[in-house]
Amino acid sequence: MFNFDYVWMKHAIKLAKLAEKNGEVPVGAVLVLDRKIIGSGYNKSICNYDPTSHAEILALREGGKKIKNYRLLETTLYVTLKPCMMCLGAIINGRVKRLVYGASNTKIDVLYNFLYKYKEKNTTSSLQIKKGVFSYICKHIILNFFKKKRI
Repeated sequence: MFNFDYVWMKHAIKLAKLAEKNGEVPVGAVLVLDRKIIGSGYNKSICNYDPTSHAEILALREGGKKIKNYRLLETTLYVTLKPCMMCLGAIINGRVKRLVYGASNTKIDVLYNFLYKYKEKNTTSSLQIKKGVFSYICKHIILNFFKKKRI
């Protein structure tokens, strides 16, 4: 059976590279419903002067507009980096069915592990989480970005 997770994550990686070209933290996200992209985004917090302009939020907003519903039932969100607290909250509130991410975000894991644990215990949230899809590539992109910033 063909694994579409790799196809969609490749698309998210392309978006992360666009963010990097614009001087943004290189994170890309793709929201998929019925094997079609309904929303996509990459970090634009700097260029939008908006701390909420994360890739995930932009993809969720676009997807909601496309299907004319804030309930993003039966969708899968592909993200190159494990979502932050704000984005995970939006993913849960939007009722996304699956979250697939590439690299872990070890710097802030301690701060929001409780939210992931809450999700696991919360019976109203049916979010399925898959991690590590193209993790090496996703991690490499983010580490190189910050390495260049420190030079």
